[in-house]
Amino acid sequence: MLSVTLMLLLVVGSCVYSIDLIQSDSEVVQPGQSVTITCQVSGYSLTDRNYATGWIRRSEGKALEWILHRWGNGDVAQNNALKNKLLHHTHTSNSSVTLTGVNLQPEDTAVYYCVR
Repeated sequence: MLSVTLMLLLVVGSCVYSIDLIQSDSEVVQPGQSVTITCQVSGYSLTDRNYATGWIRRSEGKALEWILHRWGNGDVAQNNALKNKLLHHTHTSNSSVTLTGVNLQPEDTAVYYCVR
């Protein structure tokens, strides 16, 4: 019985992996300016159709607001109200995604999060 338990622990232990999303540092911009946030991805492939990478934001005193998700096969689901203001790009060569905010206004003040 002991050898079976030990073998199961070894098998389960070898299946553990980590998914990390690491964002660039915080930035402050003036109204009308643009900014790009980078998110470095590890632990899965940006081209894997089983995974999606996206963005959400949280403004002070408000609920989380969904921006978009892009699946590995290229399909995109996006908040239509933010479609022309927040642009998403996938960079498979270095496993990163970027979110570019253009012509940002005070109402765009928020903490932006890269999500999977």
